[in-house]
Amino acid sequence: MRTYTAVAASPDDTDVEDSVVHAWRVSQLIRLGLAMPVADAVADEVDWHAVARLVERGCPAALAAAIVQ
Repeated sequence: MRTYTAVAASPDDTDVEDSVVHAWRVSQLIRLGLAMPVADAVADEVDWHAVARLVERGCPAALAAAIVQ
């Protein structure tokens, strides 16, 4: 049986992880049709799944992001 030891992440690790997550969210929003500057500005403020649902129903990406925000 394996045992696992919890290891606290350092602040630098957290910053890197936050940066990676932000970049991934930006890429998802760009894929949905947002311009890169807009996607970068709202990536941490909107639920990209909610934006995707609106876009799938025909809503323009920028309007979807504004609605969700």
